[in-house]
Amino acid sequence: MVFTLNLLIWLLTSLCSVLAYEVPFADTDYSNQACSGMWGGSNVYINVSFDASSQGQVAMVIYEWGDNGMLGKTTSYIDDTLPQKTYVCTSDAVRSGYCSSSELGRFIIDLPSGKSLNETSFWTARLGFRDDTSTSKSIAVRQDSENSDSTSGVVWYDGPIHYPVSRTGFYCVAIVPVTVLSSDSSESSKLMHGRQTNTDVPFHPSYHGTILFKNKFNGQLPASDYPKVNFYLVMLLAYAALAAAWGWLCYKHKEEILPLQYYLSSLVGLLVIEMMANFAYYRYLNSHGRGTTSTVFLFVVAILDAGRNALSFFMLLVVSLGLSVVRETLGSTMTKCKILAVAHFIFGVLYAVGIVELELESTSALILLLFVIPLAFTLSGFLMWIMHSLNATIQQLAARKQRYKLSMFTRLHRILLGVILIVAAFFVVSSFSFSNRLAEDFAANTWQTRWWLLDGWLSLLYFVAFAAICYLWRPTAHNRRLAMSEELAQEDEDAEDYDLESLERRTRARDDDDDATLVGSRRGPASVVGEDSVVFEIGDQDDDDDEPKSADKRHLNQHNTEDRQHGNESERQGLMNGDGGRHRDD
Repeated sequence: MVFTLNLLIWLLTSLCSVLAYEVPFADTDYSNQACSGMWGGSNVYINVSFDASSQGQVAMVIYEWGDNGMLGKTTSYIDDTLPQKTYVCTSDAVRSGYCSSSELGRFIIDLPSGKSLNETSFWTARLGFRDDTSTSKSIAVRQDSENSDSTSGVVWYDGPIHYPVSRTGFYCVAIVPVTVLSSDSSESSKLMHGRQTNTDVPFHPSYHGTILFKNKFNGQLPASDYPKVNFYLVMLLAYAALAAAWGWLCYKHKEEILPLQYYLSSLVGLLVIEMMANFAYYRYLNSHGRGTTSTVFLFVVAILDAGRNALSFFMLLVVSLGLSVVRETLGSTMTKCKILAVAHFIFGVLYAVGIVELELESTSALILLLFVIPLAFTLSGFLMWIMHSLNATIQQLAARKQRYKLSMFTRLHRILLGVILIVAAFFVVSSFSFSNRLAEDFAANTWQTRWWLLDGWLSLLYFVAFAAICYLWRPTAHNRRLAMSEELAQEDEDAEDYDLESLERRTRARDDDDDATLVGSRRGPASVVGEDSVVFEIGDQDDDDDEPKSADKRHLNQHNTEDRQHGNESERQGLMNGDGGRHRDD
């Protein structure tokens, strides 16, 4: 019966190993404690399993971080502020009065007056391993009212230690190898010889095992990373909806599509692929855990993410420089833009890989800066260049009175300025949040929000900004207003200025032609009428109210022509008569 029960427990543990977050441990680990956030529920628990090869004795405790202050006994202070604690009850601790002899080999729980152990989250025991397990007792349940007094003596390991979690929190499992010496020398001798005989470990225990954190969700992701699965699913659906709307507008106005909108279409498609890859990556991690395949998957996601960022900044930069709207080509400036985009792409890949693979609590600040500073430099270069170029383009469009284009670039400027202000505000918040990353309670206080500070809010901000830019530059029936064309003045004052400039250009061109042909001094009254007709033609732009004036003008020109013809005919007749008179006189 006992064998059947152990077999069922082993099968349950094997099944859950695929569906829960696992942390391996050994006596050679630098840290003796493993912690993880837990979303409380009816089917949420922690299982601690030791290998059959484990030998010796260990002090073990499972608790929620909120009770951390009661773990250990304060023995001294450093600089009157930093307490020094003794955590495990040893023979020296018993002699110093920090614990009782019945607590030898266990973690010390310093309970306040009037509070019992059952009112806390602690489960603690002195755990032993032996070869003969036929008569051992099961400890596959958390300490409760039935076994709260069973903490005296050695609890021999006989199966996974099961700790149910009903309340959301940050739970830790600490395991420390112990060699217990009683205050009684004869008892100490028996205990030491007994340890050597039963375990064949003369001094230091050896053990290996796995801590399984089973949350209310099924999967191997830690609770701090699992929100990314649902988050990227929502982002995938949002980008898919954006892509569908963008595709419909492109199809509806396919005859009016600009080159810039083709680039935006490719970026929309890349974003959908990237969100799909992110969602698939975290789903894979949740189902299969980390391994060679997940590492390859990580590099693919990092490349897509860095490519998205580099392409986005590159497009914003060339748009801010006025490509295809103000100027047709950028010349050598385009090469500089490409170099900056490639550098940002490389540093983005390194940052994306580092943010997943590096442990913030244990990684040195220098290593973290090597991943952050290069990306910060290229990002700052992009932002400064974009804003400077955008301001210059706006000033140029304002001077040329290109009001439609000016409104588009002004709105783009406001969107980017808002994004910069939000990023700056979140940078301050993140700096305060991560300034104490080496603090003991940093992970416990940030495990629910760390994913949002590191990744979530940036992705959401990018989506909002990108959706706003897509709406601003969406395909419409008036797309050609953004092409390489000049917008004619629409207001009377601007139209008058525009016409005067045209008049001056035309007059200068005419004077140059006259000087070249040497006919400027021979123009008679007809030339004046010609100039007046030009003035009328410029002022007359399909206005129905000017039709009578045009008729009068044509009538006046007809009379002037007839007068000139009549005058020329009279002059010829006079000359002929004069010649004839002289001939007759002669």
